[in-house]
Amino acid sequence: MTPAIQTEPQAMSEILGRYPQGERRWLIPILQDTQEHFGYLPEEAICRVSDYLRVPTSKIYGVATFYNQFRLAAPGKYIVRICRGTACHVKGSALLLEKLVQELKIQPGQTTRDGLFSIETVACIGACSIAPVVAVNNEFHGRVEPKEVPRILSQYRKLEEKKS
Repeated sequence: MTPAIQTEPQAMSEILGRYPQGERRWLIPILQDTQEHFGYLPEEAICRVSDYLRVPTSKIYGVATFYNQFRLAAPGKYIVRICRGTACHVKGSALLLEKLVQELKIQPGQTTRDGLFSIETVACIGACSIAPVVAVNNEFHGRVEPKEVPRILSQYRKLEEKKS
């Protein structure tokens, strides 16, 4: 069992209770509610949804992996989003992504082993005037050069050290 489900045993019952049992058409809204509550789709939650809707888990995983709104792993405390929009692309966001992958030793969609960082690519952050942009949670870093990536990550690591 995942820790999130262990600490909130009623959460899935409450989520599922909002929807009619056995009606497959409610799969996506149930998955959205589940992810909103837990931050991702825990394996045990997927099994509960499977039983409730009478849908094979393989179908649920198919839906969850098809739509990029769903996560199958817990996100990091700091979600690092790299803008891949036109302005950011032209200004070198691919190099930023490369540097992030190198520094964190994970790929987009993954979370570091310590649970601190996740990398996501987004189509557009909407801050084209300061391209290329890296957003960490809701904090924007503009006109970022690859050599600045270690310093940006270090900022958030230091925040965590101060908390412990």
